[in-house]
Formats: sequence, C-alpha cells, structure tokens
Amino acid sequence: MSLKPAQKPSPALPSTHGTMRIALFITCLNDTLFPATGRAVVTLLERLGHRVDFPPEQTCCGQMHFNTGYQRDCVPLVRRFAEAFAGYDAVVTPSGSCAAMVREYHGRVAEVSGDDRLSAAVHDAPRVYELSEFLVDVLGVTDVGAYFPHRVTYHPTCHSLRMLGVDDRPLTLLRAVRGIDLVELGAADQCCGFGGTFALKNADTSVAMCTDKVRHVLATGADVLCAGDNSCLMHIGGALSRLRTGVNVMHLAEILASTEKAPVHGVAEPSPASRRGTERTKTS
Repeated sequence: MSLKPAQKPSPALPSTHGTMRIALFITCLNDTLFPATGRAVVTLLERLGHRVDFPPEQTCCGQMHFNTGYQRDCVPLVRRFAEAFAGYDAVVTPSGSCAAMVREYHGRVAEVSGDDRLSAAVHDAPRVYELSEFLVDVLGVTDVGAYFPHRVTYHPTCHSLRMLGVDDRPLTLLRAVRGIDLVELGAADQCCGFGGTFALKNADTSVAMCTDKVRHVLATGADVLCAGDNSCLMHIGGALSRLRTGVNVMHLAEILASTEKAPVHGVAEPSPASRRGTERTKTS
C-alpha cells in the first residue's frame, strides 16, 4: 500500500550513530495522557543501541495556540523549545503533528516575535523527526526486532502524511514486525476528523468524519488500529470504545517496542497499552 503525497527525504545525520545525542520530545498529550508511548520510544531506541535523553525543561510546542490564531502567544513556547533542545544531534517525537509544528511554523513564530536571536536559535536548533522517519531515514532501520501477533490496520495521520510526507515509512516498519497480520485500511488517507480544536469548533462535522473512519476500520476485521499520533487515536478510539467494537488503538511506537513471547496455544492477548480504548469505556 502506497500513500500520497510522495515522501520527502529526511536529511541524514553523520554516520557515527553511536555518538549521537538524541533527545525525546514527548509532547503535551503524551506526557499527560499516554506516557507509555514515550517509554516505548526510549525502549525501542535503546534496543537499537542508542542513548536517549529527556530534557525536563521541555513544554508545549505551541501548536494549539498557533492553529487557533494566537501566534504571539507561541513566542515564549518556541523560545523555551529552542533552549531545551539546544546541543542535541536530533530530536525524536512520537507525533507527526507536533513535529510538523516545530519544523514548519517555529520559524514563522520567530519572525512574528521580531527577535533576531530567537530566529537564529530556531535556525540552529536540531532537526525534529517523527519516529518512523528517524528510524528509516536516519538510522536506516526497518526491522526493529518487534513481535506482535495481532491483526493490525494503520491510519496515516494528516500532519505526518501531508506536512511531513512520511508516506509508507510506518508501513515499512510494521511489515517487518514478526507475527503481525497487517491489513490495509480503506480510504486510509482521509482525515479522522480530530484536527485539534477543530473537533471542538466543528463537532458535528468531526463526528461525521470519525464515523466514516470507524466504518473503514471495522471493515478490516483488525484487532488493533495503529497510528503515529495519539491525538487521532484518542479521537477514533473513543468512538470505537463507545460502540463497543472490541477494536483497540495502539501507537506505532508501542507495537514496534513490543517483544511479546509467542503463545503456546492460540493468540496472545494485546498488551495493556493496546487496551486503552476499552478502558476508557469502563471509566466514562
């Protein structure tokens, strides 16, 4: 399955990957609601032989403010981001949405501020990579040693597909997972309807779009819906759980970090992280 638009090549880092200083940009949503995803990123990169730092000074990238029209309110957040991640060779995040904000709009915010020093800091800041493009383009890895014996379908999130151009990098990684039954999602490139504050401002339209996405997910017969952004999984997963579909949602990083042992009989149960949608139903 090939997704459009065509993928954009990511600039390669020096070949001395063992000496790279990698920082994890966790994002607000993951830090607050889905910390297991951040831990999965660290587990995955450490398994591949790399050390990952977590700069505690990091905060919001400013995406919600910027998208809602409050560009000047982003200035302190952009300044803090540049300071927190200065000196690293690469910044890795489990969010195409936030990676796109940093790469596409931090420079714009710096211009709005009129602060030449901030513009220079943003220009000199290390590149922020969405997880799959870092693994495939920078580390040159497609088989990360994962084992996940479940029927999975993949939803490409809008920012990762349209702004970052990750194309089929996540699918390349998923195809190399041992035990997985990867099935194609119909109309995969259609938005799920989340869109951050869009889901609040245009609730009816958002629900209609999510309904279409759920219909396509159920048509696959998948046990797990995978994506590279927990924001979209939260949106779709909420609908799946309220309809009591039994389909779980799981971030790409958590599947790639999984090394479940092959069961003696039958199919292994999904990991606790993959049951998030069902758990929300019980507590809602």
